[in-house]
Amino acid sequence: MRRRFIAVGAAVLALLTSVIAMTQSAQAATGLHVSGTKVLEANGNQFIMRGTSHAHTWYASQTSSFANIKSLGANTVRVVLSGGRWTANTASDVANVIALCKQNRLICVLENHDTTGYGEQSGAYTLDQAVDYWVGLKSVLTGQENYVVINIGNEPYGNNNPSAWTSATKSAISRMRTAGFQHLLMVDAPNWGQDWQFVMRDNAASVLAADPQKNTVFSIHMYGVFDTAAEVTGYLQAFQTAGLPLVIGEFGNMHSDGDPDEDTIMSQAQSRGVGYLGWSWSGNGGGVEYLDQVTNFNVSQLTSWGQRLFNGANGVRSTAKEATIYSGQPPVSPSPSPSTSPSASPSASPSASPSASPSASPSPSPSPSGGAKGCSATYKVSNQWGGGFQGEVTVTAGSGAVSGWTVTWTYANGQAITQAWNATVTSSGSSITAKNVSYNGGLGAGASTSFGFLGSWNGANAVPAVSCTAS
Repeated sequence: MRRRFIAVGAAVLALLTSVIAMTQSAQAATGLHVSGTKVLEANGNQFIMRGTSHAHTWYASQTSSFANIKSLGANTVRVVLSGGRWTANTASDVANVIALCKQNRLICVLENHDTTGYGEQSGAYTLDQAVDYWVGLKSVLTGQENYVVINIGNEPYGNNNPSAWTSATKSAISRMRTAGFQHLLMVDAPNWGQDWQFVMRDNAASVLAADPQKNTVFSIHMYGVFDTAAEVTGYLQAFQTAGLPLVIGEFGNMHSDGDPDEDTIMSQAQSRGVGYLGWSWSGNGGGVEYLDQVTNFNVSQLTSWGQRLFNGANGVRSTAKEATIYSGQPPVSPSPSPSTSPSASPSASPSASPSASPSASPSPSPSPSGGAKGCSATYKVSNQWGGGFQGEVTVTAGSGAVSGWTVTWTYANGQAITQAWNATVTSSGSSITAKNVSYNGGLGAGASTSFGFLGSWNGANAVPAVSCTAS
């Protein structure tokens, strides 16, 4: 009898252990997560990052960059943010960045640039201060685990005392988890991201073990330190041998500290299934302007580095696969229009920026129309800055299905639309007409779709009344 109870007890214990393991696995797979050397989506599909970085914190008005980066085949954009070392990016601004990523079917790697060169560069923040910033953004990050990776701090140590990176990184991860973040976390290496003293390489296993969710990916920045094929392959192989997840969070085709071997970086990343993100879209200064991938944020003016990254062998366009979280959603159809770059350009680790700060958005304006079997529309300004804004219109079918829709409005303050997606938008003076595109015209009763646009304004940006006509 006693043996039977022991056997039953063992069976119950095994079942409970299995349930706990499954629960832990489900928790770890809230969204993007790591498994061994791989980054996976919540459904278990491998996701390999392919894209670039965008210096949003200094060029907050360049919101068309998201659609333009997507148009070159990227599946990921790494977005530069600041919590106060430069003009702080507010919760509403970050929420809009995430919306832009999602509208353009991009995975959003959000990074805090304040920590760049800590211990060596004046004004750099600690990783602990970076965590404070993320905690302040928690309300707009929670629920975005399928779409957002949190890169806790960019290049968080220079070359002074890089050994402190290990304990500081463990503490930052612990605080993020204690605060309730379920996201995939990304941590940059010390030595200005290049880890030439191998502090990250040699301590990565203990850092991952210190994450209660075991959901941290390591990020190496490859510039002049990685100027030979042997150095590139050796570093990547060390992580694969250890069974640890790694991405190439930044790299370029040249640099003042040496000539990185971008061909090997890209070919080895492709053959090993390692993600890579080039630096950077546009706006570099301080002597590293050659790292711009497009000139003056103009997608039609690719630099030689941009051509190499996006269109070359093992480049973004030929190797990127879109995240399956966007499966079943209609593709964004942007009509990129070049933006004007601010006159001053920050460097990769700048000390000043001319970026504009988004202001509060006016309240949405609902359409007065929309009866039975018709449609209604709601217009809102989702982001606004000096001279420019981003708008969104939501179209909702009435009590019956519709096969197409047309939304019209008239601006009262001289606003003009410069770019639109998910609708065909035309203008005649101040009158605007927006028609559905092929994939979003058919709506079931009560169903909704939306389209977005960028515009300009001067003096006032009043929300217009809109009307919707169904067909």
